[in-house]
Amino acid sequence: MDKYLIIGLGNIGEEYAYTRHNIGFIVADALAAELGVKFGIERHASMAEAKIKNKLLFILKPTTYMNLSGKAVKFWMDKENIPIENVLVITDDIDLELGVLRLRTKGSGGSHNGLNHIIETLQGAEWSRLRFGIGKDYARGFQVEYVLGRWSSKEEKDLIPRIETAVSIIKSFVLAGAKQTMSDFNNK
Repeated sequence: MDKYLIIGLGNIGEEYAYTRHNIGFIVADALAAELGVKFGIERHASMAEAKIKNKLLFILKPTTYMNLSGKAVKFWMDKENIPIENVLVITDDIDLELGVLRLRTKGSGGSHNGLNHIIETLQGAEWSRLRFGIGKDYARGFQVEYVLGRWSSKEEKDLIPRIETAVSIIKSFVLAGAKQTMSDFNNK
């Protein structure tokens, strides 16, 4: 049975719940809910196991905080012997407009500390990531406050269908592969 590691990036703790930076956790929660599985506390992460057809998914929400996300990714890749091509990281992206979704199979971490730590820990950037646009509607010098800020009620409403699409992208990544998924979903 093929194994997949699906990692939603975010920060643990109530003060970070429902913030822009935690969209990875929010999407991971939506995926787990759709697949009917619940998270349990495991080493370096909250984890849920699910099956889609003949594929086994390990859905992770690292408990290492964003800046040390690579620790959880590496641990679970090694523990479950998951190949790099079966790893998908879900992350926020301020360089994409709110709700824009973009799947990539490699790339830099830019200014995202979570992605950069994964790149550093895995010693390479050749793994898939689903970037979820959070926009950059903030005044100069207030990026941290914006990223760690909560969604407005209008943003929350607008995000619901985009979160559903993100779940569809993840399922397509597992069942159809990254290349087909990028063709079907990117820039749509």
